[in-house]
Amino acid sequence: MNDTTKPQVRFITVDNEDEGQRIDNYLLKTLKGVPKSMIYRLLRKGEIRVNKKRTKPEYKLVNEDIIRVAPIRISDNTNEVSTKLSVVANLEKQILFEDDRLIVINKPSGMAVHGGSGLSFGLIEALRALRPDARMLELVHRLDRDTSGCLVVAKKRSALRNLHEQLRNKTVQKFYHALVKGRWSAKLTKVTESLKKNDLKSGERVVIVDNINGKESETRFKVLQHYKDATLVRAFPVTGRTHQIRVHCQVKGHPIACDTKYGHPDFDEHMRNIGLKRLFLHAASIEFTHPFTEQRIKIEAPLEPSLEKCLKTLSKAT
Repeated sequence: MNDTTKPQVRFITVDNEDEGQRIDNYLLKTLKGVPKSMIYRLLRKGEIRVNKKRTKPEYKLVNEDIIRVAPIRISDNTNEVSTKLSVVANLEKQILFEDDRLIVINKPSGMAVHGGSGLSFGLIEALRALRPDARMLELVHRLDRDTSGCLVVAKKRSALRNLHEQLRNKTVQKFYHALVKGRWSAKLTKVTESLKKNDLKSGERVVIVDNINGKESETRFKVLQHYKDATLVRAFPVTGRTHQIRVHCQVKGHPIACDTKYGHPDFDEHMRNIGLKRLFLHAASIEFTHPFTEQRIKIEAPLEPSLEKCLKTLSKAT
C-alpha cells in the first residue's frame, strides 16, 4: 500500500514533564525513527526551531517552549517492526500492571531490553510499537537478555526520576528465582564477593570476582526447594551489578542452570535433556512506592510454562 501523505510541519509544546532535557535527547525520543545524525543536521540548518529561533543541540528545554519541526521524510523502516508483529502482540499479554505513569511487564527470556549490540529491535522498541501514542517510554532498570520477569518502564519523566531515586536509596525490592546446580545450604544466606567487568580478547564481556579492585556487591539467598542435584533459590540483590546473581551463584559452586557464560557443562546438558532451553533466572517480583499515589505496590510475574515444566520434571529432595 502506497502512503501518499506528505510530511507536515510539526509543532510540539514542551510541558513540565520534559523541562530541563537537552533538545537533542528529547527529539531522539519524540521523533521516533529519525536518525541522530539527521536531528543534528536539522538543528544546524535551522529546520528545527524553538520559539521561532535557531537552537543548538545542548539547549535545555523550558516549560511551554514551542518546538517547530520542518517536514521531514525518513526511510520507512516499518517492515522491521512488522516482521516482529507476533512479538509485539505477545507483549500485550505480558503486561502485569499499567497506569498513566508506569508499565510493568513480564519480559520474555531471549529478548534484549533495547536494540543495540547488533540488535535493531528490543523490548523497548516493541513497547513503543505497541503504544504508539505514548509520549515517552523509558526503561527504569534493566534485565539481562536471557533473564525473564518483572521489568518497569516509565511513561513520564517524573516517574522515571522518582523510581531512579528509589533505586539509589535501595527502597526497591527485586526478588529473583534461580535453579542452581547441587544442594544449596540453607545456611548460605548472603554472598558478598566484589565484582569486576572484564572484556575478553573476543570482545565478549564477562564479570569476574575481584575482592581487591572489584565493586562491592551483595546478594541474599533463601532456599525455596531442594531437588535431586539442583536447588531452587530466591535471590535478593542488595546491589545491582552486572550479572551479579549469576556470578555469585557460580562462585559458591552453584551455577545457574543453562547459563552460557557462567554455567557448568555437565549440569547444563542434564537440564537440556529434561527440556530446559533457557537460563533459569526469573525476576519473580518487584516492590516499590508508586511515584504518584505513594502507595507501596508489589508486582509478581509468574514463571513461564517451560520453567514450571522443568520443576515438575525434577524429583524433589527432602
